[in-house]
Amino acid sequence: MSAPGAQRTAVVAGATSASGIALTHRLLEKGADVVAVGSDAGRLAAAYAGLDGVGRQVCDLTDEAAVADLAGRVRQDHGGADALFHLVGGWRGGKGITTQRTDDYAFLHTSVFLTLFNTSRAFYDQLADRGGRIAAVSATAVARPTAANASYAAVKASVDAWLQAVANGFTKDGVEAASTAIVVKALVDDAMRAEQPERSFPGFTHVDDLATILVSLLDTPAAEINGARIDAGRG
Repeated sequence: MSAPGAQRTAVVAGATSASGIALTHRLLEKGADVVAVGSDAGRLAAAYAGLDGVGRQVCDLTDEAAVADLAGRVRQDHGGADALFHLVGGWRGGKGITTQRTDDYAFLHTSVFLTLFNTSRAFYDQLADRGGRIAAVSATAVARPTAANASYAAVKASVDAWLQAVANGFTKDGVEAASTAIVVKALVDDAMRAEQPERSFPGFTHVDDLATILVSLLDTPAAEINGARIDAGRG
């Protein structure tokens, strides 16, 4: 990571999601600068109005050139990224294998994987240079796929494989950076609980708990988490 005492910069992709907002607040409590990345300026403004230490960046993360420009702005304005937290997601499913639709798979591939593919490549050198951290959310469905969630599980498996490959890259480069997958069944937030008070959400991970795990990566030695899959299940 950056030199002791230096302020760290974390890029949060998917910053207007419930998990992105929870993580950003936790990072600010830790004293980090946050680059909050989203696809809609209005949602970013609403989520982070009046918050110091948050730089709002609108970017289409499916656009390779736009992501490269984003990484360039982070390097110019902050000296580089110390962390990239990828919280861009989505879900589509069906009732069985034959009901898995190509447009649903294409949506998942684009939203969940292509965004990670682009951001991790654009920020790789910065993270390597600064001993940084990259983390994304994986799913228990990777190990236990069903016919109903086949497309989702396949795309999340791609996320897992890509993060492992990034981890291998850091190892081969001999740097103190780390690439980590955080495994959840699904995420829940306070709004979801309020909307469905009768539901217990068994095995779901609260976005605040996810944020705590992600922030802890900043101070965990790279050797302990590079290539790791951390189970964030809460039973």
